[in-house]
Amino acid sequence: MNASATPDAGPPAGPSGPVIDAAFVRRWLSAATNAVDREADRLTELDSAIGDADHGANLRRGFTAASAAVDKAPPDTPGGVLFLVGRQLISTVGGASGPLYGTLLRTAGKELGDGATAAPQELSAALRAGVEGVGRLGGAAPGDKTMLDALIPAVDALASALESGAGLVPALAAARIAANEGAQATVPLQARKGRASYLGPRSVGHQDPGATSAALLVSALCQVAEATDEEDAA
Repeated sequence: MNASATPDAGPPAGPSGPVIDAAFVRRWLSAATNAVDREADRLTELDSAIGDADHGANLRRGFTAASAAVDKAPPDTPGGVLFLVGRQLISTVGGASGPLYGTLLRTAGKELGDGATAAPQELSAALRAGVEGVGRLGGAAPGDKTMLDALIPAVDALASALESGAGLVPALAAARIAANEGAQATVPLQARKGRASYLGPRSVGHQDPGATSAALLVSALCQVAEATDEEDAA
């Protein structure tokens, strides 16, 4: 998960899109690390309005540490990569972000199990399990102005597209759109959970930093799927 390196492309894509193996998940997390690093200042600026002004810095530290952990002892399954990254985020990221993002990825990793590859529907189910874990941990629901306002629309769009027969790449493109729209839709909401909830009506008019970073991770996943698909088709 080194932000400056891209793991090997792995096996060729199947008819439903890129093969979801350990290398694919490592590429996703490399892209996520790059995105967090690039957007850290913006995330912190958003957090300064309604939080502790540390969201970007905390995520940057966590994903950098997770990159190092995966590079040191790379798991050989997609579930193993996600589980290790989730565990590392829990142990290194301060505030609520570490437990929440750690739960998201660790739970998804557990759901994928020990398989060497995962089908798109299995990835979809794993991500939904992770999102449900976040909801249980934080006690939040859609509309509370949290990361769930990006994550729930994303996993819903992903599952719906796959159920309609779409391949992985177009399904993730739908998830990316839903996540970005969900993050933007937090602007007029009043926060009901987390630090921002202490502000009451003053939290209205600000985009939620957690929803914004969640959309970054979904976008990174879509980006990697698109790039892998193009490489395999070349």
